[in-house]
Amino acid sequence: MDKIETMRAFVAVAQENSFTGAGRRLGHSTKLVSKYVQQLESQLQTQLFNRTTRSVSLTDVGAAYLERCRPILEQMDELDSLVRERQGALAGPIRLTAPTGFGSTRLTSALIPFLRQHRTVELEMKLTDNRVAIVEEGFDLAVRIGALRDSTLIAKKLSDMPLIVCASPDYLDKHGRPKDPRALTTHTCLVDNNQVELNVWRFRSGSNEHVVRLNGAVQANSPGAITQMAVGGLGIARCPQYAAEAALESGALEHVLPNYTTDVFGLYALYPPNRHLTRRVRALIDHLASEFGNS
Repeated sequence: MDKIETMRAFVAVAQENSFTGAGRRLGHSTKLVSKYVQQLESQLQTQLFNRTTRSVSLTDVGAAYLERCRPILEQMDELDSLVRERQGALAGPIRLTAPTGFGSTRLTSALIPFLRQHRTVELEMKLTDNRVAIVEEGFDLAVRIGALRDSTLIAKKLSDMPLIVCASPDYLDKHGRPKDPRALTTHTCLVDNNQVELNVWRFRSGSNEHVVRLNGAVQANSPGAITQMAVGGLGIARCPQYAAEAALESGALEHVLPNYTTDVFGLYALYPPNRHLTRRVRALIDHLASEFGNS
């Protein structure tokens, strides 16, 4: 049995915490993945995973082996890709993660021309509004919106992402249209809890800054969910422009406090600092920077 294949199966199980999930990723049956891992454990004469009927977790030896195993496989993949790319075409896998709403709309639209041009690039995109451990889960790249938390990851800014404060006309007719930011303390505010300051919204008018601490805010971890709550008349939302622009154009949402500006978040590509950027990943980052407005 090929040692590299057994190592790939081991890494996939470790990343997915599941033999079934690893099989889906690799295109193998669960039985074959289990056979590969058992073969590797037999060769090494040690147990790499703790297994129960409900969960799979690394042993201490397994965690140490994973740390050394992953870079070997990355180098093997890079060697294969190098040969193909020397023949003129970008080739090989890219694992990318992004927020669900942005990833399924604006990001997908930006990826289409890249994938059409580079048919031998194999993209795997995981969309989630939860924070992803990029290194531990084996991603090459993450696309994120907002103020970045302390991180060892390298960040390349792709563009600015304006935030829009908005609400449905029905809500504003019933509860009034705020004339200045302080009035928001009397309203139900809809908050994206991915943001660093959950219950604080900042506004500027000329050289003056207004800091509003919200009361009784409704929270969700998805800008799309917040936007839909606003469309449904539940309150006033502050959401990225991409999430609100269609509803603003149709009249389902109305811009609130248009004479004030609020925060502008960044759109970033993040990648691990200790990983050599392959030509295909670097080309994708450059493409996204061009698509979203920053070279």
